[in-house]
Amino acid sequence: MYPLVELLTGLLFVECYLAFGLTQAAVKWLFFTCLILILSITDLRVRLLPDLVNWPGFAAGLFFSALLPPNDGTAFWISVSFFHRLPPRYVLGLLDAALGAAFGSLLLWGAATLYKLVRGREGMGLGDVKMMAMVGAFLGLRGAFLTILLGTFLGSLVGIAMILALYASGWQRQLAERASRRNLGSAKALRWAIASQYQLPLGTFLGFAALLVVYVEPQLRAHWRVLTG
Repeated sequence: MYPLVELLTGLLFVECYLAFGLTQAAVKWLFFTCLILILSITDLRVRLLPDLVNWPGFAAGLFFSALLPPNDGTAFWISVSFFHRLPPRYVLGLLDAALGAAFGSLLLWGAATLYKLVRGREGMGLGDVKMMAMVGAFLGLRGAFLTILLGTFLGSLVGIAMILALYASGWQRQLAERASRRNLGSAKALRWAIASQYQLPLGTFLGFAALLVVYVEPQLRAHWRVLTG
């Protein structure tokens, strides 16, 4: 895994240079990319999103957003619609960061709470909530929404494929057969129940989605504008 992570880091640095050049924006997104890589790989390996990365990353997101506001527009709309005046640029950036952090973290926290009420067990750790606070501080409300939308969609697709693959491969077949001999159910039903409990790290998919929002979504939006005139 180590050389693959190093290669991925180098490729993302090259992509950042191609996308932003030698600018202040490149520094911001290089910092963000490093944070996302650390969190994504850590969650993939040990199912943990460390506070030692999330909270300093959140503070860095506020700092960078004050210097280079997210390409969001929510704070601009609120200022014009409700206060009929524009505050300084750094205030708009901080407001966009705060709105993004609040939206991303509270949306995941609400989803986790609802899941626990319905299923009676934990489905998401608070590390994902803290991670989205950090992501929202960098990307703003719109970017946080797209990250959650893409991350959960990709996670659902991969998760369903993984469960089907585990079941088809006969994963934990012996355990299911032993349980079946104890009259706990049919072996097929038990194998499906075991496979369906397999959990994937949401933080890894959120991280991948956040990188898509930074590096791919602006290009898609630009191409769409060209195609639509």
